[in-house]
Amino acid sequence: MDWKQYITTDPSILHGAVRFVGTRIPVTVVLDNLAQGAAPEEILRQYPGLRAEHVPAALAYAAALARERVVPISV
Repeated sequence: MDWKQYITTDPSILHGAVRFVGTRIPVTVVLDNLAQGAAPEEILRQYPGLRAEHVPAALAYAAALARERVVPISV
């Protein structure tokens, strides 16, 4: 999945938050909902501006970030 065709950022829109192309919906909305256990279908119903391909794009974007950054995890 090439998430770059679905995800963008612009400092003049949503204060530069990473969002889905053509929307004002931040990628974090999808990621947060998935993390809370929401099914993709439920997220798509709640946010009619989203398309089905936005969900895997959000996950691919998050995976790319995880490869680039190390977040300390306390044990």
